[in-house]
Amino acid sequence: MSKVINLFYQEPNPDRWIKYDRYPRQIIRRIIRGKFRPGGVMMVALELMKGLDKLKIPYRFNDFKYAKMHPNELVGVIGKSQLIFERKFKNPILFGAGVFSHPVDCPNLFEEYPNVKRVLVPGNWMKTMFEPYYGDKVISWPVGIDMDKWNPNIKSKKPNIDFLIYNKILWDRAEKDQSVLDPILDRLKEKKFRFETINYGNYKHEDLLKKLSYCKAVIFLGEHETQGLAYQQILATNTPVLAWDKGGFWIDPAYFPERVKFQPVSSVPYWDDRCGLKFKSVEEFAEILEIFIEKLRNKKFAPQEFISENLSLTGCAQEYVKIYEQCSNELLNDSVYNLKTDDKT
Repeated sequence: MSKVINLFYQEPNPDRWIKYDRYPRQIIRRIIRGKFRPGGVMMVALELMKGLDKLKIPYRFNDFKYAKMHPNELVGVIGKSQLIFERKFKNPILFGAGVFSHPVDCPNLFEEYPNVKRVLVPGNWMKTMFEPYYGDKVISWPVGIDMDKWNPNIKSKKPNIDFLIYNKILWDRAEKDQSVLDPILDRLKEKKFRFETINYGNYKHEDLLKKLSYCKAVIFLGEHETQGLAYQQILATNTPVLAWDKGGFWIDPAYFPERVKFQPVSSVPYWDDRCGLKFKSVEEFAEILEIFIEKLRNKKFAPQEFISENLSLTGCAQEYVKIYEQCSNELLNDSVYNLKTDDKT
């Protein structure tokens, strides 16, 4: 293995209407939206590097000159595929996580880019979805959660809100607000529970931390998650979660139902009984809510423990290094084999 890991990540930023219009659009976005907030895929790169820093494992980041000068060294390309397509690396590539949503977007990846050696996806159901296209070259790997930032020390000693409702319902919002969210709110009101809401895409981390500080538990609403960084950050603060995990099909409207029909999916792909409880439908909610409250009162949950054991920054970074090292060793073994074969001829 190379002594230093080579990592690459860049945000997709294509020209939209005319050549080089990406640059004024960046300025306009900054003025309108304010300070840039990293999205989920960028967080994979940032948190992986935090984990490597904690482990004191050296890495190069976006050192394109070095990669070009050392074409036999493995590079880790995190995020969408534009870096592979645009940069035309000659290096062998460990691609992911945060790749394209489905292999139908690039079914011939390994034929067109034979230097891609492995594809990382964030969780097991996504791995199962990719395997018919990419076979054993797909590996499930989650990025870790920063438990220095997300930890129980943020909690008030006397939380005064029973539930924070984290709403990440993305599709058919009006219909699902009526069929899913409203009945849940009605039940909470009926039981005299105090609650607040936070909506995906409309908050900063500081907002979520503040709301978590004074709530006892979270109700997490979302159709499906590839990894689910937000609910895992919540769990890291030792806040139990009551999660809507309906299963069924992956319903991203860009793919379903015309292009892709895949099931089952999960809204909480990393989970065990320490995290909280799940309900599949609104009809189940009332019953599961009572069980959840009883367990909560009796301190039966230990979500921080689950995150510490399964999704720590250092643990996940170490797993990335292990995969990177395996790929590097395969390349080394292939080189030795090819040398021996050449000698015989």
